[in-house]
Amino acid sequence: MTSLWGGRFSEKQDDFFFAFNESFSFDRRLAVVDIVGSMAYARGLERAGLFTSIELQEVLAGLEELQKRVETDPSFIEQGLRDHYEDVHSFVEFELTKRVGVLGKKLHTGRSRNDQVATDLRLYLRDAIDATLASIRGLQRSLVTKASQFPKLTMPGYTHLQKAQPILFAHYLLAYFEMLQRDAARLIDTRKRVNILPLGSGALSGNSVGVDRKYLAEILGFDGVTANSLDATSDRDFVVEFMGAASLCMVHLSRMAEDLIIYCTDEFQFVRMGDAVSTGSSLMPQKKNPDALELIRGKTGRVIGQQVALLTTLKGLPMCYNKDLQEDKEALFDSLDTVQSCLRVMSLVIDTMQVNEGRVQQEAHKGYMNATDLADYFVAKGVPFREAHHLVGEIVVHAIKKGVSLGELSLKDYLSFSPLVEVDVYQALDMEAVLKKKSSLGGTDPQKVGAAVESARRGLGMN
Repeated sequence: MTSLWGGRFSEKQDDFFFAFNESFSFDRRLAVVDIVGSMAYARGLERAGLFTSIELQEVLAGLEELQKRVETDPSFIEQGLRDHYEDVHSFVEFELTKRVGVLGKKLHTGRSRNDQVATDLRLYLRDAIDATLASIRGLQRSLVTKASQFPKLTMPGYTHLQKAQPILFAHYLLAYFEMLQRDAARLIDTRKRVNILPLGSGALSGNSVGVDRKYLAEILGFDGVTANSLDATSDRDFVVEFMGAASLCMVHLSRMAEDLIIYCTDEFQFVRMGDAVSTGSSLMPQKKNPDALELIRGKTGRVIGQQVALLTTLKGLPMCYNKDLQEDKEALFDSLDTVQSCLRVMSLVIDTMQVNEGRVQQEAHKGYMNATDLADYFVAKGVPFREAHHLVGEIVVHAIKKGVSLGELSLKDYLSFSPLVEVDVYQALDMEAVLKKKSSLGGTDPQKVGAAVESARRGLGMN
């Protein structure tokens, strides 16, 4: 067992407790950022007069060699597990000491694992947010590409999973584009609070060796430094914020997954999943199951649960650092891995998905979805909307009994309900006219949707 402490203790630590207590098995993924933070801190010590320039160069060379080994040799970390390092910090410090001798022991002067791990998490999460944003943009590109392929395809729009009003398929896809826009905006905003440096706060009360924290922030690319050392070492708000943004992103992915699961059933037949993202049944040879979508839907609860778990851990912690905070990493790492993999898989789903245009178009003409437009027709004739709404309801019942659409009712049928109806009623009920009428900003008018697609393409650098 290799630890950074022990002088206070006279008896050997219990092996089972060591396994219970250690974090290297999961915080080893922080090794590179721990080294990067240590390089900056070494420079800060040299600036404070605790390293000579020669000593600094020797320490930096040792850290650079260690970083290269970590990045290129997976077995090196595995050996660290067998060597029973307590955490990633002890791994880096002891491995550095093997390379540069006593200077490796000098590096931790004025620094605590408390401000060290808080810095590592921010460095790691900063890069992870950038990677997640790239994955979101990738899915958005898939949605926009698919929307561009079907600029005029009309589909049923649903409320309560009942046919409501016709919309463009491209308009439907862009709804999820907008959800992802908000997800990206939340991550960008979260990143601002991630990018504040806690290093130099010590264990809880500050740094006592004169390290210039603003200098550390500058060389590590942080926007500023934390204002209170107690808060700096115990703050995990930024982790919770990311997990909240990840949870909401997963909710959006789950909603999309639910739609597509429904749309690929025999009952709907709107889309067909690509073979690359589907599975079969071990018993029923005819089955093609949308497992990719079901897994995304299922993993959403996992990410939400991780956020709730961390919030529950944080809610009763006294000031300042407590070992409970070690629980933040597995929750964060799992949420990161899950949301990034789900974004990537959903991109594959959209890219390989086939759209059954004929079926979609056919269903768009069913369900009396132009009933609201018939009510608008009466409103234009001077009938108050509430009266028009009631009148159209009666006309729909009549059409249902006759087994015809609103456009198939005769003029005589309409006149039996109202003398205001003229032959122009059929133009008002035409699908193309119905769509064009939704010309308000954000509506499903083909011209507006086409402009929205082009705007999205430009925003993603696709033009």
